[in-house]
Amino acid sequence: MAGVTGLPGETGAGADITPVRVLIVDDDALVRAGLSMILGGLPDLIVVGEAADGGEVPAAVAAHAPDVVLMDIRMPRVDGLTATETLRAQPHPPEVLVLTTFDADEQVLRALRAGAAGFLLKDTPPAEIVRAVRRVAAGEATLSPTVTRTLIAHVTGPAPGPAGPDSRRERALRLLTGLSERERQVAVALGRGCTNAEIAGELFMSVATVKAYVSRLLTRLDLNNRVQVALLVHDAGLV
Repeated sequence: MAGVTGLPGETGAGADITPVRVLIVDDDALVRAGLSMILGGLPDLIVVGEAADGGEVPAAVAAHAPDVVLMDIRMPRVDGLTATETLRAQPHPPEVLVLTTFDADEQVLRALRAGAAGFLLKDTPPAEIVRAVRRVAAGEATLSPTVTRTLIAHVTGPAPGPAGPDSRRERALRLLTGLSERERQVAVALGRGCTNAEIAGELFMSVATVKAYVSRLLTRLDLNNRVQVALLVHDAGLV
């Protein structure tokens, strides 16, 4: 992996900023070193710690107070999915970006259901890794509309755990029934992987109004990010 010295349109070296604190969790020391090299040296990002296993995450988070955790899925003792679920269940947890390969659709889905803000492929170009960390730190999900649509289309099996597809569908329908018609329209558009700009054009709103609706949906549905809204709409069978 190569380092990144700057990106057009991103935060510059002269800006008055508080760096985003990043914790890297991966059992491969070379991957950790590569990610540290990519993120190190940028004025708005700082790697505050590393962990080699999911079991080390709670202590590392307590010690380093990261804003974003880059979390590998496959680790020998405690995997990244379990670590993500444990972490996101805590009060005021950091955001989680899952590191994975795209052949792990059901694993990625489980991470997103647990509240991960998105995922990165391990061969993601360095500039995109930097952008993804910045987006997550700013409260944005990192899945592009294309990736959201592809991920949802690939997930055909039941989710891990006791809740099967029928109970998930009933719960999703119950939650979405409580929405206003406009909120439901925005939710379905998110389920189709639309961007804010696309939703604005489709529903004749401003982008600012769409953002307000998305924030309202997250509050009303008690979800972490727009990807989880998309999954809920998928569970309900509305897309």
